[in-house]
Amino acid sequence: MRTQVGIVGAGPAGLFLSQLLHLQGIESVVFECRDRAYVEARVRAGVLEYGTAETLREAGVGERMDAQGLPHAGTELRFARTRHRIDFAELTGRSIMVYGQQEVVKDLIAARLADGGDVRFQTEVVGVHDLDTNRPRIAFVEAGEPAELDCDFVIGTDGFHGVSRNHVPDLMIYGRDYPFAWLGILAEAPPSSRELIYARHDRGFALHSMRSPKITRMYLQVPADESLHEWPDERIWAELHQRLATDDGFELTEGALLDKSITPMRSFVATPMQHGRLLLAGDAAHIVPPTGAKGMNLAIADVRLLAHALGGYYADGRDDLLASYTETALRRVWRATHFSWWMTAMLHVDPGTDEFGAQLAQAQLDYVTTSRAMATSLAENYTGLPYEQSWSYR
Repeated sequence: MRTQVGIVGAGPAGLFLSQLLHLQGIESVVFECRDRAYVEARVRAGVLEYGTAETLREAGVGERMDAQGLPHAGTELRFARTRHRIDFAELTGRSIMVYGQQEVVKDLIAARLADGGDVRFQTEVVGVHDLDTNRPRIAFVEAGEPAELDCDFVIGTDGFHGVSRNHVPDLMIYGRDYPFAWLGILAEAPPSSRELIYARHDRGFALHSMRSPKITRMYLQVPADESLHEWPDERIWAELHQRLATDDGFELTEGALLDKSITPMRSFVATPMQHGRLLLAGDAAHIVPPTGAKGMNLAIADVRLLAHALGGYYADGRDDLLASYTETALRRVWRATHFSWWMTAMLHVDPGTDEFGAQLAQAQLDYVTTSRAMATSLAENYTGLPYEQSWSYR
């Protein structure tokens, strides 16, 4: 087998890169160890930055997003039983789109297959070889049979637990594990708010989000080692009512729970994001706590850079854009990592922090909701910083 770009992992990063390369006439093969049904059903993030939504439209995969997504012009910070709205549109002229990651993945898979794209589900990549040559190889197992793919470049978009990152020597790892987790639910209930609610409460953080006019997505801060067995439905709803309550009579709509899960909280950055003809993108290279809604958006930013750099290589033989990929990508990665840490520290109750730390968080919330400069900084980072260049080389 032979192609130009071999992509390991069919999450939003790998599929979107394949789509952007296709639009520039560059061939690719995408490998995914799970089956299509599993990939399309994974419940993940749902907030798209302004630039992410625009890029999906430019790539021809934004039609269903625009028809079914929920545009939001602001968000709400809630503390001391009081609401404070941050107006993204007024402060920055930008907005966000609430549209589930699994829906983005469905749109990308449909687009790639409609265009004859080679997306191989239930195919396990077991290794990558000859990365220091101009003909790297991807070893994989398909239908029980071992095989190899020769290509020009290997792109690792196989997530935190994938095999790609292990092939980068002298890797520097920066990280932090947080002493709490998120208990997430998907409820068959109309959203109780038109926009996302980020709430800090003495009992811990809570987030009210949504996936559609009929489906609500919500989260509760819980201990890092918590078990779902400790959280029957009645306890979840009682805790959400308490943490989201306001003095002006906010009412939380309940419904049947369709899904429950616990997500650990971590910050993780690996550098360099490349070695020879191997380049990493998305969760394979970095993870942020979900408080700042940056995970999938960072992955899209990575593959925009890669699509542009690979376009330059194939159009004009340029190596400089690929050589500078790590340096360019990490500028945005570290900015988003800081923003996500800042949002997390401000809104969560850290069990290891004394009353001094709690008062600092309260002071930060007071400042953000009374200072236009601070509110603008939050809005700029949340809606997404501008891109440095187009994803298309031409």
